[in-house]
Amino acid sequence: MAGGLDSFDWLKDRIKRPKVLVDLSGVAELRGIRTTDGGIEIGALTTLTEIVKHPVIREHYGLLAEAAELIASPQIRNQGTIGGNVSQDTRCWYYRSGWPCYRAGGNICYADTPTGRNREHAILHAERCVAVNPSDSAPALIALDAKFVIQTSKGERIVDAEDYFIGPDIDITRLHILKPGDLLTAIRIPSTWAGARFYFEKVRDRNVWDFPLMNVASAMHVSGDTIEGIRLAVNGAAARPLRLKAVEDAVRGKTATPATGEMAGKLAVQGAVPLQFNAYKIPLMRNLVKRAIGGVEEAKWTS
Repeated sequence: MAGGLDSFDWLKDRIKRPKVLVDLSGVAELRGIRTTDGGIEIGALTTLTEIVKHPVIREHYGLLAEAAELIASPQIRNQGTIGGNVSQDTRCWYYRSGWPCYRAGGNICYADTPTGRNREHAILHAERCVAVNPSDSAPALIALDAKFVIQTSKGERIVDAEDYFIGPDIDITRLHILKPGDLLTAIRIPSTWAGARFYFEKVRDRNVWDFPLMNVASAMHVSGDTIEGIRLAVNGAAARPLRLKAVEDAVRGKTATPATGEMAGKLAVQGAVPLQFNAYKIPLMRNLVKRAIGGVEEAKWTS
């Protein structure tokens, strides 16, 4: 365990009872934020509070600072780590309560049944399991083109942030690529998107502590109002954070206006299939993508 927040939830509910628990918090080499020639490197054990307060991150990679500051509560951010936030397990209450669902090795998805409670679940890429990834930092790191450094028994492996996460079509028991014996050691953010136009928005039931119903992160290089480059990702729509490449391709070269955002939002939700209680996620995702590209229109009041 790193900060232990996800691990302790499993342990206190008596759902997982490991014979051995390895506490990584004393490994100093896995903690800290370092500037490099090509950007910054963040140790996997760096707390979310450290990320929120770090001056280089706030000045050049504010998208990550904003996302991290919206995670949970100050107490949890003081303890929780960036590595833990991207590696945490899904929060589907059937799975977390010990029900024998697909993800737990069973042969049913209780959320995807006529009587299932699925308000927080997936509208895209739901294959047998409809649980979603709960990370707020993940879409921001994807938008920043971050690289994840993994130590394996065969040596160091570096993967793109978007490739760190997997869906049930690859492995229904995991949300990320880490296998037994693997360790996420650092996250590297290149300077490519430093100082870009950033947008992050999180929608949740309560303003403190809650996991996202959905969030969106974008990084744009603009010339005037023309979008020269963009990376866009959402989370809470599927089992893994989704980079919206088709949307990126569609808006590149266009102006960053509400009209472009409207077009992008409609494209983003193509193929979405709602469950019984989460149809609201389709207009929610459409509007979050619209706002991430076109900005938030100011209200116009009339007397």
